[in-house]
Amino acid sequence: QVQIVESGGGLVQPGGSLRLSCAASGNVFSTLGTYWYRQAPGKQHELVAFITTLGITNYVDSVKGRFTISRDNAKKAVYLQMNNLKPEDTAIYYCNLRRIPEHDYWGQGTQVTVSS
Repeated sequence: QVQIVESGGGLVQPGGSLRLSCAASGNVFSTLGTYWYRQAPGKQHELVAFITTLGITNYVDSVKGRFTISRDNAKKAVYLQMNNLKPEDTAIYYCNLRRIPEHDYWGQGTQVTVSS
């Protein structure tokens, strides 16, 4: 079983930056794909970015060029660096680690609010 602890959310002005962290327990982290999702009020859950075990990354179009996902297998952690934040980035951000079907783990969510 893998436990996940997220951190790094908060209130930031438009144009600001935040770095989200997702720390995992257990011994399977390096074998899991790592994903960041978000859910804004009244909107559907959205996949923001992912990074595979091979380091391949992908982003939703709305964050390309502003967000960077990375992982550190030694620290069992995945990060989301968010720059040039916009009000429409306001959401609860969730970390997901998975290798279907055996492993599918979710963080508790961290609130990101972009407002002046």
